[in-house]
Amino acid sequence: MMLVPAYWAEAREQARHQGRTITVRRHGWSDESVEAAQAHAQARTRAALDAILAGEALPRRERRTNYGVEGVPIREQIVSRHGDVVVTRNSYGALCLNTPDVLFADIDLEQAPAGCVVPLGMLGALAAVGFAAGWWLGHWALGIAMAGVAMYAANAWMLRRRRAMHDRDGGAEARAFAPVAAFAAAHPHWHLRVYRTPAGLRVLAMHRCFDPQEPEAQALFEALRADALYAVMCRVQHCFRARLTPKPWRIGISRRIRPPVAAWSAEQASLPGRLAWIADYEARSAGHAACRFLRALGDTDAVDPKADAVRALHDAMAKAHEDLPLA
Repeated sequence: MMLVPAYWAEAREQARHQGRTITVRRHGWSDESVEAAQAHAQARTRAALDAILAGEALPRRERRTNYGVEGVPIREQIVSRHGDVVVTRNSYGALCLNTPDVLFADIDLEQAPAGCVVPLGMLGALAAVGFAAGWWLGHWALGIAMAGVAMYAANAWMLRRRRAMHDRDGGAEARAFAPVAAFAAAHPHWHLRVYRTPAGLRVLAMHRCFDPQEPEAQALFEALRADALYAVMCRVQHCFRARLTPKPWRIGISRRIRPPVAAWSAEQASLPGRLAWIADYEARSAGHAACRFLRALGDTDAVDPKADAVRALHDAMAKAHEDLPLA
């Protein structure tokens, strides 16, 4: 069962043990009410305290995290429900689709080389040669200047070579696409849709639904070299996930959503600062897409109805078929 609860609470228990005070805190959650979440938190806290007193090495408190890789469910505001699909607002304000059984995978592109790419030892040697040449020509200041020029020129030359290598054979996108195409060729009964994101590729499986913990899903992540943290989240939270709207900093919003905390709590929903941030974000998001559809691979006639319904929702909210800049 997918874990994206609507209500959250935290409980605290103390006990004296071997002359020391032990304080334990645990989160609780529920889809029913805050009271049910509080009862769950108290039960989890008491169970954890009893286990610690019995000698188990458990943490005294859980991290307030939103992403769901620590064994605690995804802690984000639920914006809308579409059957068993939940759209949430994440910790930096973007909308995300969460589905228990329609497989998404994200692949990051290799980043273009930047900054200093010359090994430090070589830089030191170049600086020494440049300084010696300047000193021989008559002045230590000239030596310092020539050392700087030598290091800058060498780095610029190597950076151009590295960037040329990065861009060859179709560049990073082609290299990221290659394992997708290879997987599709090796699994012709699969139906995969491929999207371009601002920093990579997104793959959606259409031919059937998947349990996030089943070996085939994890095998796909490994074959496509999908983000490792995302793969863990899928397994732990029993869900797949896709961002539907832009990252704020890509559309000119530098300030964080209010309040700037990772963990959602229901009382945040009506805070004026949060509502104002969301209004600004939605206005600026209107002219951007989260991804763009590229092509379909494999058996394109194999379409699971549930996957197709999620595809339609995803494509509409992510503006995958609109000619808009990606963000």
